[in-house]
Amino acid sequence: MIRYLLTAAPVTLIATTAYAAAPAPRFGDPVPFADGAMTFDPIVDARLRWEDVDATTKSADAVTLRVRAGAEIKHKASGLSALVEGTGTVALDDHYSAFPYANPASSQYRSAQAVIPDPQNAAFNRFQIAYQKQGIGLTVGRQRINLDDQRFVGSVGWRQNEQTFDAVRGTVNGGPILLDATYAISQRSIFGNDGGPRKAYNGHFIFLNGGLKNALGVIKGFAYILDYDKTTFSNAAARSTLDSSQTYGIRGNTAPIKLAKNINFVLTGSYANQRNYDRNARTYNADYYFGEGALNVMNTTFTGGYEELGADRGAAGGTWSFQTPMATLHKFNGTADLFLTTPANGLADTYVGVAGKFPKVKALPGLNYGVTYHWFGSAVNSLKYGDELDAQIGVRISRITWLVKYADYQAKGFGADTRKFWLQAEYSF
Repeated sequence: MIRYLLTAAPVTLIATTAYAAAPAPRFGDPVPFADGAMTFDPIVDARLRWEDVDATTKSADAVTLRVRAGAEIKHKASGLSALVEGTGTVALDDHYSAFPYANPASSQYRSAQAVIPDPQNAAFNRFQIAYQKQGIGLTVGRQRINLDDQRFVGSVGWRQNEQTFDAVRGTVNGGPILLDATYAISQRSIFGNDGGPRKAYNGHFIFLNGGLKNALGVIKGFAYILDYDKTTFSNAAARSTLDSSQTYGIRGNTAPIKLAKNINFVLTGSYANQRNYDRNARTYNADYYFGEGALNVMNTTFTGGYEELGADRGAAGGTWSFQTPMATLHKFNGTADLFLTTPANGLADTYVGVAGKFPKVKALPGLNYGVTYHWFGSAVNSLKYGDELDAQIGVRISRITWLVKYADYQAKGFGADTRKFWLQAEYSF
C-alpha cells in the first residue's frame, strides 16, 4: 500500500535535553490496539480510468471507477492475520462490451462495440486467514496469487476486477531455499458476478514452485496442474481455451552482472512443456521458451527478448497450442491484448524496449516512461501475425499516481489493426 506522510515529527525540549519525538502516524498506517499486541490496517484503492479502443472492426469507450476497501487485522506475536476486502466497479461511460461473448443474463454484452473487460460489479475480492513468521507462510481463503513474473499464475491487476483464487497456499523462504505450494478449487475471473459462464471456474488446481537463490541468482522448477470441472463451462468458447493441462518447467535469472560503475546486465530464461491432463479430450504436447537480457545504465534499462508459446501440429483434431489461462496476460505479448489466447499455430514474440525514470525531477516525483516494440509470428508454419508499438508514461502528483498509455497493433495476417489509449489516476493506501 502506498502511504503518505501527513505531518512532520516535532522536536521537543524537555529539561535541558533535546530529542526527536516519535514520528507522527501517517494516514493509512496500521493502527495499534489491544495494548499494542494487534494492529488494524485499513485498505483503500481507488482507480479511475478512461480506455479508448479503435479497431478496424469495432471501437469502444469506457470510463470506469473501481474502488477496493477493506482491512487487515494482525497479531504481532503469533504472526496470525485476517483480511477482508470488497470491490466495486461502476461505468461512467458504457459505450463498450464488458464481455467477449453473448451473455443473455447481462446488458453489459454489446455486440456492436469492442470488448473492454471491465464490467460493473460488486463482490468480495479477498477474505483470508494467514500465518507469516520466520520465513514460513500459510494463507487460507480467497486470495491474490502472483507467482514469479505472473506468466502462469497472476492476479490480472491491470483490469478493474481482479483475478483471485479460493485456495490454500504455503510458502517457505529460508536462506537459499524457496518453496511455494498452492491447492485451489476456484479461479475467480475478472468478469465479476455478472460474468455468466466466466464468473468463476471450478476444479482442482495445483501450483508448485521451488528453487534455490544465492549471490549468483535464482533458479526454480515449477509445475502447474489445472484440472477444470467442465460442468462450470456453459460457454463453448470457454471450454475450447480452458481445457485441463499439466505444465512442467524451469526458470532462472542472474543477479545483476556489473559491467562498469552504474552499468549492469541481467539475464532471465525459462523453458516449459505442456500436455493435456485428465478430462481434456485433446492429446497434445507443446513447448514454451523465454529468454531476455536487460542492460541497466544509470536510470535507464534496455531490454531485448524472445518468447515462444509452441504448438503441436500432431494434436488430435488439428493444431493445439500452449495456453496460460491463469496468467496476468496483459503483461505479455503486447498491451493491445491481441494474444490473450495463444493462436492455434502458437506464438513467437520478439521484442526490444527501453524504460527509465527521472529521480532528479523533483517537481514530478516518480516520473517514468517505457517503450516496447514487438514483432509477432507463429511458432509453427512460419506465419506472420503483425507488429506492435507500446508506450507509457507515469508520474505521481500529490497522492495520485497518473498513467498515460498507448498501444498500436498493425495486423499482417492475424487479427485487425487496433489502437488503444488509456488515461488513469489511482489513489491507494
